Amino acid sequence: MNFFRGVISGQAAGPQPSGAETIQKLCDRVASSTLLEDRRDAVRALKSLSKKYRMEVGTQAMDHLINILQTDRSDSEILGYALDTLYNVICNDEEEEQDESEDENAQKQADDLGLQFTDTFVQDPEHVTLLLTLLEEFDFHVRWPGVKLLTALLKNQGPQIQGIILVSPMGVSRLMDLLADSREVIRNDGLLLLQQLTKGNAAIQKIVAFENAFERLLDIITEEGSSDGGIVVEDCLLLLLNLLKNNSSNQNFFKEGSYIQRMKPWFEVGDDNSGWSAQKVTNLHLMLQLVRVMVSPVNSPGATASCQKSMFQCGLLQQLCTILMATGVPADILTETINTVSEVIRGSQVNQDYFASVNAPSNPPRPAIVVLLMSMVNERQPFVLRCAVLYCFQCFLYKNQKGQGEIVATLLPSTIDANSISAGQLLCGGLFSADSLSNWCAAVALAHALQDNLTQKEQLLRVQLATSLGKPPVSLLQQCTNILSQGSKVQTRVGLLMLLCTWISNCPIAVTHFLHNQENVPFLTAQISENLGEDERLVQGLCALLLGICIYYNDNSLENYTKEKLKQLIEKRIGKENFVEKLCFITKHELYSRAAQKPQPVFPSPEQMLFDHEFTKLVKELEGVITKAVHKSSEEEKKEEEVKKTLEQHDNIVTQYKELIREQDAQLQELKEQVTSMTSQNEQLQATITQQQSQIQQHKDQYNILKLKLAKENQGQSNSQGDGSQVNGLQTEELTQLREEVEELRKQHSLLQTQLGDKDALISSLKSGAAQTAEGPAGGSDNTELLQELEALRSQVQSQSTEIGQLKMERQDLLRRAEVGSSDTLPSSDSSLDAAKMAELESRLGAQTSEMERLKAEVKNLSESRAELEKRLDSTTSTVAILQTEKEKLQTDVQESKKEQDDLLMLLADQDQKITSLKKRLKELGETVEKLLAFSKITSIKCIVFIFTANLPRLSKHKEEIRSAQ
Repeated sequence: MNFFRGVISGQAAGPQPSGAETIQKLCDRVASSTLLEDRRDAVRALKSLSKKYRMEVGTQAMDHLINILQTDRSDSEILGYALDTLYNVICNDEEEEQDESEDENAQKQADDLGLQFTDTFVQDPEHVTLLLTLLEEFDFHVRWPGVKLLTALLKNQGPQIQGIILVSPMGVSRLMDLLADSREVIRNDGLLLLQQLTKGNAAIQKIVAFENAFERLLDIITEEGSSDGGIVVEDCLLLLLNLLKNNSSNQNFFKEGSYIQRMKPWFEVGDDNSGWSAQKVTNLHLMLQLVRVMVSPVNSPGATASCQKSMFQCGLLQQLCTILMATGVPADILTETINTVSEVIRGSQVNQDYFASVNAPSNPPRPAIVVLLMSMVNERQPFVLRCAVLYCFQCFLYKNQKGQGEIVATLLPSTIDANSISAGQLLCGGLFSADSLSNWCAAVALAHALQDNLTQKEQLLRVQLATSLGKPPVSLLQQCTNILSQGSKVQTRVGLLMLLCTWISNCPIAVTHFLHNQENVPFLTAQISENLGEDERLVQGLCALLLGICIYYNDNSLENYTKEKLKQLIEKRIGKENFVEKLCFITKHELYSRAAQKPQPVFPSPEQMLFDHEFTKLVKELEGVITKAVHKSSEEEKKEEEVKKTLEQHDNIVTQYKELIREQDAQLQELKEQVTSMTSQNEQLQATITQQQSQIQQHKDQYNILKLKLAKENQGQSNSQGDGSQVNGLQTEELTQLREEVEELRKQHSLLQTQLGDKDALISSLKSGAAQTAEGPAGGSDNTELLQELEALRSQVQSQSTEIGQLKMERQDLLRRAEVGSSDTLPSSDSSLDAAKMAELESRLGAQTSEMERLKAEVKNLSESRAELEKRLDSTTSTVAILQTEKEKLQTDVQESKKEQDDLLMLLADQDQKITSLKKRLKELGETVEKLLAFSKITSIKCIVFIFTANLPRLSKHKEEIRSAQ
């Protein structure tokens, strides 16, 4: 212990040991001491020596310190000393950097030392996992040095540590808990740790975002005072940029979580903007960058449009425009605000329309676009600010034909207001000013007003400029070529050539106007054919591009400058190969490649500001087609024109077919809708029918049940032994039922009469039709078969008639016997009443019998007429098919009739047996014969009515079938 105290206090006892020896002894004591206090003192001593003897402590004590972290988890003090020691060894702090007087090799050696110790620590991934476990300790002396150590490891070996944390269970979640720590030191260092953790790793960025990072970070920014906050706000904003930049998933999550709306209060600046601290400028700059990340042109168009819409709806765009027009805003904040507004309105019609309506707080009020253009063409303004204004103007006109028309309209004679400054006047002033940068910016801005807009290209041809007093006005196109021929600076000429190329491309009228000036083509050929320096070669390439556009979009309206003559001129004056070489030089230029990368014009110096992003797209599009157009012969061009005409004709035909298909599609859609509605109606009707069928079936079942019950009751009553009043009551019920059955028979008879009239009409129509047709050959095999079948049916009908006659005879016999029995008894009032009713029933049955006889006679007459119709209908195959069908039905009916006759015979036999048995029982019981006779009459009448009811429909059906067959 005295040794440790001597080391810590710096007191010397005897000769001083070297640093390496001291560290070796301390390491031995850490490894061998059994007392926790001894180990703690040794680790404390190593911590005090770790900054001065970094190499020795790192090489000798690394393993012992890691072992302390694994074994002494219960003592937070020794853990804190061990973590601080490891941090001092691994971290490359600015305090430990070498002085400026020392050479760079020593500095590099110190940096390599931290990487070396980091690699040693990370050799076993379990060490990083152990460190993550220690971060769960709430003790300040353990958690804070653990956060600093892990941050240092991420700085030295970021990807490797990220991979270990990513596969560690709950690794990222443990680190996210640091943001919820109530101790600001740990929370702030946790922000630095998460910044290092989320660099360049999309997977960790997504996990952190879904661990509710956006909510926590925005809460911290609000608590710290938003843009007026300190370094903590800056750290939060840097972490948000790491999470959102180039990560579409997190951007969508940020937008869907309504976090864009929470950004609006950041940009609420007061009227007094005089006190802008450096930290506030930094914070606001990062906030503007965060907005730009959400609407960057490199994002997908759909995501960008959605964010732009949200920013307009929540008022964020309006707040940015307020900063844009405010006074006292620092230049770099104003520049970044302009760039931010540019990307918020780029390609969004609603946002562009709002920006066009913004006015500057001046007297009189001026549009914000005019105020910005005034800064762009003012050479005293900072270069970055002028570039930002140009980018804002380009974004305002991007895919905005309405805005393009408004800008061009300010140049037309009918809309010029002499009392106010317009955007067109500022662009023309910048285009012809002495400042080459203003020339270039104005030319590029005017070119964007014509981008992909044929109407405005033609409208701009109407612009006339007054060059000087006493001279006639010249067109804007002519004035541009005049300045170009005067040999101004390269930047000015490049800007004018880009404007001219954009103007006349895809506009044959503009090409004609350009070629109408006799001096333009000779000037271009002269420029291309000369051998000049490096800078002039770019101008030559643009002149070649302009001349190539005149060839490609030439409509041959000028005889002196047709496509063929211009190509001959190139071949004679320049040479085709030389022309193509000069044209291809544009895309090989270094500044061309830089401008083609992104839409925002970012240049290190004004001299390098030569190419525009949209113009690079135009060059890429036209270079190949111009090269082909120059090498083509007149015959090939004629063939191409013919092919174009043919294609146009085909296109017209295709268009017509497309219209026809659209109409048919509309009709088909309408029919589909009708089918759908009818299908639904059909389903409803089917459901209704099914329901009704189920109800009918239920009623049938109920009817059958009631019928069975009634039959059982009748049977019981017939077998019972009752007095005279019971028998009379039974007679009354039976007579009521008989009356109902007779009424039903009448209805069926009337229905049969109606059907018989319909069949007669059908037979008469068949006779008239058969009379008009020619008689075919008689005696077919099929007809013979039909005649045989009809004879068989006739015999069946006769047999049924015979059976019916037999039944009638039996009925008369029963009546006769009943009358004999009634003569032996005394008449009474009840029996006379029953006799009257029986007489009425007999008269009705007689009428039905006569009607049946009449039907038989009609059947006989129809049979005779059938023989005549058979000979005339032999030639018709359709009638044969009908007769075959009817034959099958008649066979089925005959079988059913046989079954019914058998059932009737069985029923009559049962009735006879019952009557006989009842007579015997009544005689045995000593009952009067009057009751026996009454019961016999009723039973006989029921049997007759039942037989007649069973046979009458069948006979009617047979008659109808015979008529239809004839």
